[in-house]
Amino acid sequence: MTDLPTHILIVEDEADIRRFVRLTLEREGHTVHEATTLQRGLIEAGTRRPDLLVLDLGLPDGDGVDLIRELRSWSAMAIIVLSARSAEASKIAALDAGADDYLVKPFGSGELMARVRAQLRRSQQPGAAGGQALIAFGDVTVDLARRAVERGGQALHLTPIEYKLLTHLAAQPDRVITHQQLLKAVWGPGHAQDTHYVRVHMANLRKKVERDASMPRHLRTETGVGYRFVPG
Repeated sequence: MTDLPTHILIVEDEADIRRFVRLTLEREGHTVHEATTLQRGLIEAGTRRPDLLVLDLGLPDGDGVDLIRELRSWSAMAIIVLSARSAEASKIAALDAGADDYLVKPFGSGELMARVRAQLRRSQQPGAAGGQALIAFGDVTVDLARRAVERGGQALHLTPIEYKLLTHLAAQPDRVITHQQLLKAVWGPGHAQDTHYVRVHMANLRKKVERDASMPRHLRTETGVGYRFVPG
């Protein structure tokens, strides 16, 4: 649970899943609102202004990806997708549209709540652009003002690309960042298909900041989709 009361909107047309998610969230003390269609979901999101949206993609009056795009034109609320679509292309489409996380059905209550806590934690913390001067994880610290990185108190040399990768991921903890999003942010829009760039530089970055690069704790791979920075 978070310290502040949170409002969560569920947009899901399957009654059994909607009830399961609502009861799971309410047990953790969250206030829950529901919608069963894309259009009703947009109305509820606009009037309720929830802290987090739990969204199914297969809605009776449209695709949930369109709802995500519409919301992202005016809202930064956290969005977790719950979907039976397990294909990489579906995950990438939702995340590129602006979803923060993607959970494939069927799923357990424990995993759902871990994802919810991560997104609420992220949304309640200022990002790098919001004035955060220091990022710390494991035995690594990143001083954004000085553009300096240390590990165990010793200066750590990162290339400009490695530094951009690390700070872009770390500014959005617990959020899945797709390969395309990283490429556009670090290399520019002309490199949207060069996913091998990310893999090579991420491997080098992990060797420098992870205790065990073969089993990374902080720079996690989301297979076929992208990466997630986990600070804890």
